[in-house]
Amino acid sequence: MTEHFDRVTFRALARERLWPTPPSAHNAGRAGENHMGQPLPRERLSEPRPAAVLVPVVGRGPEVTVLLTQRSAHLRNHASQIAFPGGRVDATDPTPLATALRETEEEVGLARRYIEPLGYLDTLRTPSGFSIVPVVAWVEPGFDLVRNPDEVDDIFEVPFSFLMNAGNHQRMMREYPGGPREIYAMPYGERHIWGVTAKIIRNLYEKLYEGV
Repeated sequence: MTEHFDRVTFRALARERLWPTPPSAHNAGRAGENHMGQPLPRERLSEPRPAAVLVPVVGRGPEVTVLLTQRSAHLRNHASQIAFPGGRVDATDPTPLATALRETEEEVGLARRYIEPLGYLDTLRTPSGFSIVPVVAWVEPGFDLVRNPDEVDDIFEVPFSFLMNAGNHQRMMREYPGGPREIYAMPYGERHIWGVTAKIIRNLYEKLYEGV
């Protein structure tokens, strides 16, 4: 399947198989379920807080990568976790794409001129009460990154071929309020990619490469 990871094939598949617009109206997920399709605890059934993240696929020659961050340890939500750049939708953001681009520039300094949006993944409802729209984008190399220490402890890249290998997609149980729940995990060296971030990666794999 390695031949499907070149820039031309990836971009063509993304344009063909991702949602062309934010998927709130045609998302397969149902209200009252989390990102694994499991019922949410009663206290999480209130109106979710809208958010958006960027899924930056970077074209580094023949080795395509995915840019990820490690969130700052002092943050209130999801401290020290591996994440895509992104955050809450502001009142001034006209679209989820605008949110994802703004948050990416604020968190890691990735300028918008390097980013080509390709489409959207399924909206995810998180146990912490967010409704996240993932925006998949192609990123041309040559950019400089500036880490915002208030939000990000580290910025790194993982080979796209590793993340798109279903053999690296583990399932594990984790305790949440209301009881244990099954989540995805994709350990990569010292990095532990899990939860919502891993589910977004899994969703990208399912849309582009499952059955290919």
